[in-house]
Amino acid sequence: MSNEANSATRSGLKALAPVMATFFVMGFVDLVGTATNYVQPEFSLNDSQANLFTTMVFFWFLIFSVPTGVMMNKIGRRKTVLLSVVVTLVAMLLPVIAYTAITTASTARLVLMIISFSLLGIGNTLMQVSLNPLLTVFVGKDKLASTLTTGQFVKAFASFFAPLIAAWGASRFGQWWVLYAIYLVIGIVIGIALAFDKIEEPEPDAGKTTIINCFKLLKDRVILLCFLGIVAHVGIDVGVNAQAPRILMEHTGLSLAVASGATSVYFAFRTIGCFVGGLVLHRISNKLALRICGIIMVLAAAFFTIFSLIPNNPPQWLFYTAVALIGFGNSNAFSLFLSHGLLDQPQHQNEVSGLMMMGLIGGAIFPPLMGAAADAIGQFGGVLVMAVGAVYVCVVALAYNTLLEKKH
Repeated sequence: MSNEANSATRSGLKALAPVMATFFVMGFVDLVGTATNYVQPEFSLNDSQANLFTTMVFFWFLIFSVPTGVMMNKIGRRKTVLLSVVVTLVAMLLPVIAYTAITTASTARLVLMIISFSLLGIGNTLMQVSLNPLLTVFVGKDKLASTLTTGQFVKAFASFFAPLIAAWGASRFGQWWVLYAIYLVIGIVIGIALAFDKIEEPEPDAGKTTIINCFKLLKDRVILLCFLGIVAHVGIDVGVNAQAPRILMEHTGLSLAVASGATSVYFAFRTIGCFVGGLVLHRISNKLALRICGIIMVLAAAFFTIFSLIPNNPPQWLFYTAVALIGFGNSNAFSLFLSHGLLDQPQHQNEVSGLMMMGLIGGAIFPPLMGAAADAIGQFGGVLVMAVGAVYVCVVALAYNTLLEKKH
């Protein structure tokens, strides 16, 4: 390789580093779950009220995803990412103000926390829509899925450390909210690095792109199927987190403190899956990768079903195997569907990204359906709803040639 080529490669990697680091800021959205655990007892909120904090996050994906795709055509992807970082940093700052300027629990503090949760959702919507297609500037189509998965792996670190930092702050200083202060500083550093980053992205196309035209892309079979794939992925992701401990408790009589460990198992294998995906997805085809994911997810759904149907003291290894498989299989589904959708319509990547991110509303659709089914026929009902998402991914993957490939 020539010196010029080596220099270009180093320059590209230097420009890519702040972009990949921004995925860590994307992970700030998972602070909502950690913060809710501390805010709920402080303000004597019931479970329904506390769960609204999570709903706020997914609500903004429904409202702002497609308009963000349109906005990117006017100001560009990098500027949209920078805007998302600014909004996220404001969301980090408000809790610091709430707990330093306001000395006791009050309505004013609660209002600031609610505004923070909302801004976190809005900022994450802007970031999800713009950061993912920004990667196409740096990587070719054969490496897009693996690079997106690597970004999700970076994001997972923010999610993983959040509860640990909050617990450390609570035990060491009696102030769990130092989590926000620490992440605020990290976010500022990453934002400054991105602001000075030199990225040569395609010129924005502010032509006749409208929200209506974006939705018209759903008439494309491939775009629609990828969109529904992301709905299924996120629905399973959120649904398993909420429902898995309840499934275990119903069939074993374990306490919540013990059963909640199922969520940790899920996140652990989801992180492992992202790491493996980042290493191998550029070596195998999207078709093979999606088929592997789909088969693993259906196998997990089968294990969940068998566990739920055994009447007395079903083996816990069966349950934890199912949790591990669903976490590992579901870890790369998002990147595979998103990358396929972006590459299917390269001339409309901004709009497609907006549509795909609107699919994150699946996180607000699956849990209520799983809960309603569980109330009706027991936790087996929740398993059946989750299985629908797993079967969808598997069917689309097995029929890849027919459903996701176009004949030219």
